[in-house]
Amino acid sequence: MTPKEKVNILMVDDQPGKVMSYEAILAELDENLLKATSAREALEILLKNEIAVVLMDVSMPEMDGFEMAEIIHQHPRFQKTAIIFISAVHLTDLDQLRGYQRGAVDYISVPIIPELLRAKVRTFIDLHRKSQQLEALNVELRRLSMSLITTQDEERRRIARELHDGLGQELTAAKLMLQEFLQLDNLGGSKAGCVQEVSGMIDGMLQQIRNISYLLHPPLLDEIGLRSALGWFLDGLSKRGGIQTSLETQPADFPRLPPEVETALFRIIQEALTNVFRHARAQKVWVNLVDKKKEIAVTVRDDGVGVLEFTAQFRPGNTGVGIASMRQRAKELGGEMRMRNANPGTVVEIVIPVPSANSSTFAQRAPSPAQWS
Repeated sequence: MTPKEKVNILMVDDQPGKVMSYEAILAELDENLLKATSAREALEILLKNEIAVVLMDVSMPEMDGFEMAEIIHQHPRFQKTAIIFISAVHLTDLDQLRGYQRGAVDYISVPIIPELLRAKVRTFIDLHRKSQQLEALNVELRRLSMSLITTQDEERRRIARELHDGLGQELTAAKLMLQEFLQLDNLGGSKAGCVQEVSGMIDGMLQQIRNISYLLHPPLLDEIGLRSALGWFLDGLSKRGGIQTSLETQPADFPRLPPEVETALFRIIQEALTNVFRHARAQKVWVNLVDKKKEIAVTVRDDGVGVLEFTAQFRPGNTGVGIASMRQRAKELGGEMRMRNANPGTVVEIVIPVPSANSSTFAQRAPSPAQWS
């Protein structure tokens, strides 16, 4: 929303004459003025429009302003909508406290001072515009962040493929040539030993290329899915670090997920396990994957030395790049990550909502608002 776009102001009063007076006072603000003479009519307008400020009489039949404010702020779309009460009778401290508890942001007493009403409404309009602009910037930042993460994953996939299909194949060809050379009869013992040594070095380089390629982007992730890729990674962690690993999934035949979700979960779990390997001094690590239909829950637990409380609380300056990357990946998919000490060890918990079939990214998903009766 740009600063010049008009916003909607909803004026609610059961007396049409008062609504007309509010309209006359606020006309010079040059915004969209919407009128309602009952709570039900006001709620219908709210459901159909984006409202910046609600100007509302406290004393109304059927449903007073306090009740209506409480209903409005129970709806996820309007939890931050500014509500200004106008009242000639409910002006005690207890009345005002009751109004603030139900979501009012200000009170105006009768008789109304036009300049005061315009100034208060203008203030909340400015706040609404700034909030909308900030939200738009946050959405764009999330989009750019997700795009960067996707680009990084694609680059890892490309490098892994080039290592495996390019350099890996050339080294394999060189090894075959050496083996043929070794079979020639005119090689002396020292030369044969030298060829054998070079062949062994090539074997080591091939294994390193496979490891780097698979760590960059395991083919199993694309071909078979998250569970198989994690199984491979855990096996490697056991061999490299001597850590006992366990992987459990619910259900046992864990389903395939959208590619961006599988990649994000694999990277988050990979980083968590790498931290265990480097810092936890653990003997065992457990990974659990649970498909809850509407969300995927992941738990990574170890029996190591635990984590500092400031780190578990994600306080600035107390988390490294790896943990920050894990949290960011979870957030980009609309999820959440938590850490806590298990005494012994550390527990990392990730919950990520499952996108709908027609949604390509979680950033585009929004909760469907509850309907008022």
